[in-house]
Amino acid sequence: MNTAEVSATIGVLGLGAMGRPIVGHLLAAGHKVLVHDLDPATVADAVGAGAVAAATPAEVGRGVAAVLVIVPTDADVTSICLGAAGVLPALAPGAVLFVCSSVLPATCQALAAARPPGTHVLDAALTGGVRAAENGTINLLVGGEQAGLDRGRWAVAPWTSGVHLLGALGAGQVAKTANNLIHWAQVCAIHEAFDLAGRFGLDIAALRAALLQGPTESRAMRDLELMRYTWYAKDLANAFVMAAEAGADLPVARTSEAVMPSITVARMHALLAGDAGL
Repeated sequence: MNTAEVSATIGVLGLGAMGRPIVGHLLAAGHKVLVHDLDPATVADAVGAGAVAAATPAEVGRGVAAVLVIVPTDADVTSICLGAAGVLPALAPGAVLFVCSSVLPATCQALAAARPPGTHVLDAALTGGVRAAENGTINLLVGGEQAGLDRGRWAVAPWTSGVHLLGALGAGQVAKTANNLIHWAQVCAIHEAFDLAGRFGLDIAALRAALLQGPTESRAMRDLELMRYTWYAKDLANAFVMAAEAGADLPVARTSEAVMPSITVARMHALLAGDAGL
C-alpha cells in the first residue's frame, strides 16, 4: 500500500445505525474503508458496498491513516481500542483516532495516555442522529488538538455539515452532553405542553404549526414523528457523572429522567394525532 493510498484509507469500528451510513459516504467520496464489527451481517453489508473487512481492530489500525470509533459504550470503546488486539497500539505515526461514541471525557483521556508516539486522539461526538448520518449532515463536536483535527479533517468531511473544535480532549463529549440535556428537556416540555393543550380540546396539528412560526420553534418540535426516543438513559447517566465530578446540580435533567420513560414513539404519535386516550 503506497503513501497516497494510505492517506485516503480510513477504518470504521462499529457498523450500527450511525457507522454504516457513514461508511457509505466515505466510499462515495472515493476512500478505501476498512471495517470491523461483531455482527457478521453488518460487515457483509458494508463489504457488499465496497468496504474491506478486517478480522480485528488491530488489523484496521495497521492499514489506515484515520479511524472512526462508533461503538455504544465506554467499555466497548476501551475494549476495541486498547490491548494487544486493539486499534490504538497498531496505529502508525501521524494516524488520527476519532472517538465518535458518546462516552465520558475520562475515557477519551485514557486513550490519549496510551496512544503511540506521533498519533492523535480526538473526541468527535456526533449530533443530528441517524437521519443526519444517512444524509451526511452530522454536526461534529470535537475536543483535542488543532493539529490532529487538521490532519484528519479529510476523514470526516464526507459525512458532516459542521465540525467544531471546542477545546481540549474531552470537550466534544462535554458539548454532546450539553446538547443532550437540551434535547431531552425539549422533548419532555413539548410532550407536556401538547398533552395539556389536547385536554382542553385543541387541535394539536394546528397548535404545532402555529408554534413552529413563533419563538418556541425548534428542530425537536419539527421532528417529533421521526425520533425513536432512545438513548436518553445513557445520555442522562453520562450527564450525572459529569455533574458529580464538577459539583453541579441538574434538576431539569432529573425531571427528564423521570418523564422520558413514559414518552414512547406510539405515545407521541397518538398525541400528535389527537388520539392520546385523554
